[in-house]
Amino acid sequence: MHLDFEPSAPSLEDIDFSKFLEVDMRIGEVVEVQDFPEAKKPSYKLKVDFGEGVGVKKSSAQITVHYNKEELIGKKVLAVVNFPPRQIGKFMSEVLVMGFSDSNNDIVLFNLDKDVPNGARLH
Repeated sequence: MHLDFEPSAPSLEDIDFSKFLEVDMRIGEVVEVQDFPEAKKPSYKLKVDFGEGVGVKKSSAQITVHYNKEELIGKKVLAVVNFPPRQIGKFMSEVLVMGFSDSNNDIVLFNLDKDVPNGARLH
């Protein structure tokens, strides 16, 4: 699912701006975190509140190296909310939580420097 790129890799092919606008990326607040022992790679099951328009959605996230369950509660995360649901084992992931690979290819979540409301769209 994830493509691995070195930070020094060149950018991907150009896309039309309209394609970018089709990707609905929103801020949501993590409201529930559970272990996901059935996952192939260490992961959590998340419930994320994107506010009234999108609601609460489920996601699987490989973020166990840098984050414990307690510190994730209340954390704002960026996610793609308009991909089709994806079956991951017995779990149906409804959104894709976004992050960056560190030097060990472990995921670091996107971080805000100011608060924005749940459901705010990236543009």
